[in-house]
Amino acid sequence: MLVSKKAQGHLIALFTIFIWGTTYISTKVLLAEFKPIEILFFRFMLGYFTLWILAPHFLSWQGIRKELLFMAAGFCGVTCYFLCENIALTYTTASNVGVIASLAPVFTAILAMFFLQAETPSLRFYIGCLLAVFGVVLISFNGKFVLSLNPLGDFLAVVACLFWAGYSILTKKSSSFDCNIILLTRRFFFYGLILMLPALYLFNFEWGLVRFYKPVNMLNILFLGVGASAICFVSWNYAVKLVGAVKISIYIYLVPIITIISAVLILKEPFNLIAAVGTLLTLSGVVLSQGKRSKKL
Repeated sequence: MLVSKKAQGHLIALFTIFIWGTTYISTKVLLAEFKPIEILFFRFMLGYFTLWILAPHFLSWQGIRKELLFMAAGFCGVTCYFLCENIALTYTTASNVGVIASLAPVFTAILAMFFLQAETPSLRFYIGCLLAVFGVVLISFNGKFVLSLNPLGDFLAVVACLFWAGYSILTKKSSSFDCNIILLTRRFFFYGLILMLPALYLFNFEWGLVRFYKPVNMLNILFLGVGASAICFVSWNYAVKLVGAVKISIYIYLVPIITIISAVLILKEPFNLIAAVGTLLTLSGVVLSQGKRSKKL
C-alpha cells in the first residue's frame, strides 16, 4: 500500500527526531575535550562536505532575493540557534534550557500565522502544546522542582527558540522555490558557517585536530556531522516541505524523551516516576497536536 506524502513526512520527522534526541550523548562525550563552538564548527563543516558527497552538483546563484532568504535560514538555524543554546547552557541550568526550548513549536505557530497564512493552527494544537510543555517540564526537572532563574541564560534560551521558529518558517518558504533539498540545505550550511566565523574569534576557537586521533572523538563527531547535521537537516527540511512548518515542529517535544531513554541505557542515568509521567504527557501532547487544523483565517 502506498504511503501518502504527508505520512512520509511524519515518518521522516520521527526518524530525524530520533537521531537528534541521541546527540546529547555524543555532545556530552566531546565536551570533555572540545569547546561548544568547536563542536559546532566541526560538526557543520563536516556536514557541509558530506552534502557535497551526497549531491556533487553546484547550486547556481538564485538571485539576490532568494539568496538573502537562504542566508537568513543559515543564520537562524545554524549560526544563531546553536550558538544561543550553547551559550545559554554556560549561564543557566540544562533543565531551564530544556523547558524553554519546548516553546519553539509555539513560536513557530505564531510566526506562521503572520508569514504562512495557510498554516493556521487550531485550538487542539495549542492544547496539545500546553500538555507537551508541562510534560517537558516534568522530564527536564526529573523530580527536582528547583527552578534556578538566571536572566541572561534564560533569555538566550528564549532567543534560541525564536531563531529555530524563524528557521522553520524560512525553510518552508525556501522549499517553494523547487530547489533540490540537499543542495538547498547545503546552501543553508554554507551561509551558517560563513556567519559563524566571527564567533570563532570571540570564543577562542582552536583547531587541535590531533584530538580526533582518539576513536571516541572521531566517531562522535562523525555521528554529529554526517548523521545529525547533514542527513537530519535534509530529512527535516524535506518533512517541513511535505507537511508544513507548524505540524512538523511539534515533534521537537519528543527530543527530551529520546534523550532520557538514551541516557538511561548508555549513561545509566536514573529514570523515576516523575519522568515517566512527563514522558506520557509529552507523547499525548504530540498526538493531540497532530489533529486537523482549523480553516484559514
